[in-house]
Amino acid sequence: MSLILDAGAFLAVENGDRDVVAFIKGERLAGRLPITHGGVVGQIWRGGAAHQAPVARLLNGTDVRDLDADLGKRAGVLLGATGTADVVDSALVCLSVDGDEILTSDPIDLVDLARNAGTHVDLIPVH
Repeated sequence: MSLILDAGAFLAVENGDRDVVAFIKGERLAGRLPITHGGVVGQIWRGGAAHQAPVARLLNGTDVRDLDADLGKRAGVLLGATGTADVVDSALVCLSVDGDEILTSDPIDLVDLARNAGTHVDLIPVH
């Protein structure tokens, strides 16, 4: 089981959401690095480590996967199946496997993507 982070999870950490910080810390203490991809980094990275210290710390302890041609193609096929257009969300779902948890500010957007991907994940909302 892996924890996958969308942009909302990073923004929650940046805003000091103690529940999200504790949840991620628990994963790390269990020896599991959270996972995300480069598209999410592009959504949240604005000022560098000096301006976004909590985000920089979280990124340092996160397995950031490439949004390469293979992942992009899989995300595109999933978008075609759902009739949606958010490649970043679709790629997050494509990174997941059955039993994973996705920490997200967009659980409604991800439900249809996960269903169409045939992946059974837990969508954990953040605010």
